[in-house]
Parts: sequence; C-alpha cells; structure tokens
Amino acid sequence: MSNLLSGKRMPNEDRTRTIPRGTPESAAMSANVKRAMAITATLNRLTYNDADEVRALFSDLIGKPVDASFLLIPPFYTANGLDIRVGRNVFVNQNCTFYDLGGLDIGDDVMIGPNVSLITTGHPVEPSQRRAFVVAKPIVIECNVWIAAGATIIGGVTVGENSVVAAGAVVTKDVPPNVLVAGNPARLIRAIGD
Repeated sequence: MSNLLSGKRMPNEDRTRTIPRGTPESAAMSANVKRAMAITATLNRLTYNDADEVRALFSDLIGKPVDASFLLIPPFYTANGLDIRVGRNVFVNQNCTFYDLGGLDIGDDVMIGPNVSLITTGHPVEPSQRRAFVVAKPIVIECNVWIAAGATIIGGVTVGENSVVAAGAVVTKDVPPNVLVAGNPARLIRAIGD
C-alpha cells in the first residue's frame, strides 16, 4: 500500500498553466487578485451568525451560486476566487487560504478544518526564473474528504473520495480514496472505512 503515494497522477496532470509576467494573462490575474481582495475584506467582517451573507459574498467571489448547505466561517483568503467550484454540504472552517488560479474543485460533503491552505500556484525553483512566471496546477478534493487543521495541499494533487488528510500534513502527491495520510511530505498511514 505504500506505493499509493508514489507520484502516480490522476487527471490533473495535463491541466498545468504557465502565466508569464508582463502578459495580458498576467494583467488579468492581477485584476482578479484586486477583485478577490475587495470581496474577502467585506466577507471577513462577517461572523458565524451571518451565514446567509457569507454565502452570498462567497457566491459573488466565485461567480456562481453555492448551495444553501455551504458553510464558511470567516476569515477566509483567496487570490482569485473565480476558479473555485464547491459541491453541496461543504464546510470551511476559519482562517483558510484557497489560491485557486490553477482550478480548485471541492466535492460534496467535504470538511475543511481551520488554517488549511489549498495552493494551486507557485514559482520556478531556479532563482533566475522565479519572478518570470507563475505556474498553476489544479487541486481536486473528491466527495466526503476531511482535511484537518493546518494541512497544506499543493497544486496538481487529487485527494480521493472519503480520505482524511491529518492535521499539519503537507500533501504534494495524489491521495487515493479511503485512506488516511499524515506528515510532511504526507505519506500513507492506513486504509479507512466503516
């Protein structure tokens, strides 16, 4: 079972985007960042008791309505918003960061703990290229996943149905369905089921 996190990619692999600095696509990205920061500033003034207003602002942020079962506890941070898709009965606890430029798909019945970071973008490792462009890779969180407090999931990763990402884990490779992963980098701990 330890080979399940060996780096085998699910459907995300071919969806990588590269956005060079100083291009129209880069300018659009910057405009979306400004838009998202304005919306999240308003959203982050709300409380747990303002669930309807939070849903309305989050719907505006992502450009499509969320289900009435969606619950997010502010504060919340994103650098785009328009590439987030969420299913029904999704719970997002406070102080989460979703950098979604690469695309972020969250399935039904997903629970996301406090201080979770879903980061679809990054920069080249090489010093000479680091500021030249942004690399964006999607994250897919399948149905009924629980991402515990303080976990980080990096672009290009799919977390399989029913799986659990333990608190503080850093997920850099796909997680198969029905498992618990933990650690930095995350590794398979055990299979889970009812």
